[in-house]
Amino acid sequence: MLKNIQLKIMDQKEAMEIADCWKYNEPYDFYDMTADQEDYEEIIDPHQRTDTFYSVIDNNQLVGYFCLFPKDSAMNEIELGLGMKPGITGKGFGEQFVKEILSYIEKHFSFQVIWLSVADFNQRAIKVYERAGFKYVTEKIQKTNGGEYLFIVMNNLK
Repeated sequence: MLKNIQLKIMDQKEAMEIADCWKYNEPYDFYDMTADQEDYEEIIDPHQRTDTFYSVIDNNQLVGYFCLFPKDSAMNEIELGLGMKPGITGKGFGEQFVKEILSYIEKHFSFQVIWLSVADFNQRAIKVYERAGFKYVTEKIQKTNGGEYLFIVMNNLK
């Protein structure tokens, strides 16, 4: 269980740790930052990362991150990206992790709808998102990691 969670704007050291050191087991290695050059550059470059990336700290250890991007043409909607440290995934912390992020967003922003996309093979994450209040909306093909992949699009619209 995550006990002393703090969320803050990501610093360069944290960005480099995530980008270079976080390596997931198959098939989740799809989420390694080094698997997609564009994602890698976005997180390590402070000018691209700006203040849209946040670190999730527990007991002074980096345990995850999330990023927020405006949803196309919607002023009160946001796109959420997130990731947990590889060593703690699959251990039952996911729902608490996501709910902590959602609580932070609710306290600090006024978005009415939060969207996220998840690779369709990642049923583990899809179940966590559903338990945290997200609902299936549609599917889309997305170019990433040198190919095209099916993603499930979800939101938390009540």
